Amino acid sequence: MLYLDTSILVPLFIHERSTSDVKELLGRLPANKLTTSDWTRVEFSSALARDVRMGILDSRQATEADEEFESLLARTFVTLLPSAYDYALAKLYLLRHEAKLRAADAFHLAIASNRHAEMIYSLDQGMVAAGRALGLPMYPYKPK
Repeated sequence: MLYLDTSILVPLFIHERSTSDVKELLGRLPANKLTTSDWTRVEFSSALARDVRMGILDSRQATEADEEFESLLARTFVTLLPSAYDYALAKLYLLRHEAKLRAADAFHLAIASNRHAEMIYSLDQGMVAAGRALGLPMYPYKPK
């Protein structure tokens, strides 16, 4: 199982500096192993809402991006439903203050860890560093 967090999926639908890198990376991953979570769905919608508030996207563009995202998830990904164990592990991760985690990142890491992800993919370098500090298998993404 390969777990992809929100930061690595957003550039597929909203053009960012990392868009071409992410498309290239996803093209190399085995589609039958791709997973994310319902938490990613919430964060994705939050990113779209933020871009609408900031005037980067209009409502129609955000709705279209959300529909395309949901379609990709339905076709390609296993979407994990967070459990009580995920909340509990995220809390434990947050108590490891040296990891400098934020709650949303701790939740992604807990969901992936509790399901024994082979690799966790994120563009968030803080989350990657925290995951490594916790001994989790983080993909070493290096922006070009």
